[in-house]
Amino acid sequence: MDALAYLETWAPRIERALDAALPKASEPPARLHAAMRHLVFPGGKRLRPALALAGAEAVGGQPEIALPAAVAVEMVHTYSLVHDDLPCMDDDALRRGRPTVHVAFDEATAVLAGDALLTAAFAALVADAGPGDSAQRLAAVRDLAHAAGAAGLVGGQVDDLGAAAGDAAQVESVHARKSAALIAVSIVAGARLAGAGEPVLARLAAAGRAAGIAFQIADDLLDADEDEGCSLVRVLGLDGARARAQALLAEALDELASLGAAGEPLRALLRYAVTRDR
Repeated sequence: MDALAYLETWAPRIERALDAALPKASEPPARLHAAMRHLVFPGGKRLRPALALAGAEAVGGQPEIALPAAVAVEMVHTYSLVHDDLPCMDDDALRRGRPTVHVAFDEATAVLAGDALLTAAFAALVADAGPGDSAQRLAAVRDLAHAAGAAGLVGGQVDDLGAAAGDAAQVESVHARKSAALIAVSIVAGARLAGAGEPVLARLAAAGRAAGIAFQIADDLLDADEDEGCSLVRVLGLDGARARAQALLAEALDELASLGAAGEPLRALLRYAVTRDR
């Protein structure tokens, strides 16, 4: 299974779904809506949305059924990038080859655009939910809120900013919340919308957490010549960090072994996420 081919195949559907879920840039308040769209389009590889689709496919569903989850996780991811780039956080001027939202607009607008993307994510998850899938949609909302909040992404960011992570266990705790929680919930939300039961969802969540930490290690390895900050490269060195990433990937793939051929797109995406060279 070619992960890049899977990403390219589904990218147009994901783009259309994101476009439909967001207000047009011309709709008032136009400045806010333009700021919301600024970092969503053009996006990155759409890995998290693709993981949602592959999660649905892995449990025997059609990938399309997970599009609401795909849209929601990409909106949460983009909101986190908008806020990470703010002067009070990482103070970055460029993202995805273009000015960050606070540079292109202003800081207050960037804060509000991030807020609006976060709330739009939950609306996307429940939009057009029929009576047959409302329970699954609500469970996905709960999971996404947990992954995005104090127990997940936000809490991980707090510890990252506070330099609370010193040893390997502390670094992995930050990665588990700031990076892996959203990757895990991408897979789980897609599988939920396809009707997966709790035992399967638990295995998917475990795989997502392990692969998500490995994904962040891979990012840190690619940026090893920069200020490493909260990084296993700093704690374990290059070889130690690579070995840990591979061990976590193997752990993730082992959790997915029982899914058979249906799980191959998901396994391929996780392999790509951890072994990519850019």
